[in-house]
Amino acid sequence: MDQDRCRLDQHLQRLYGYAYSLCRDPDDARDLVQDCAVKALKAQNSPTETPAYRAWLFRILKNTYLDLLRHRRVVETWEIDDAIFIEQNMEFSGSEDRLINTLTVKFGMELLPAVHRDILGLIDIAGLSYGEAALALEIPTGTVMSRISRARLALLKAIEKGNVRPISKANTI
Repeated sequence: MDQDRCRLDQHLQRLYGYAYSLCRDPDDARDLVQDCAVKALKAQNSPTETPAYRAWLFRILKNTYLDLLRHRRVVETWEIDDAIFIEQNMEFSGSEDRLINTLTVKFGMELLPAVHRDILGLIDIAGLSYGEAALALEIPTGTVMSRISRARLALLKAIEKGNVRPISKANTI
């Protein structure tokens, strides 16, 4: 049991990142990760190889999220809570650039359909490889590659439509 717990602990942070990308609520994300961990630890059989194990965990998390949605029967909405940016221990070095970039991406993600947020959450937030994401979503690797490409392009377009623009050095005092 301790070996299973240590194996699971290595993936908790990335599971949280993916959970947050799905539900966009820090409390729900923590609950999803906890439910995922309980299910994984209770499972009779789990994949032995690391990539398959990671994909298996993310599939459990995604299915847990879908169960939550079915249970709540709610339409997805995303209300931005400013506290989340502080909760995630962001570091500032005298510049707000990192915060602005993070906010810009998060607001851009808000505009994306769930299928784009899902693939971006697995690849770019949780750090899964294309193969691991394919296993987690139970789709071909080529489909993952085309989905991530379309999702990144959609995110870029959403960000470009945003109203946050860099300040020109010529306009500063």
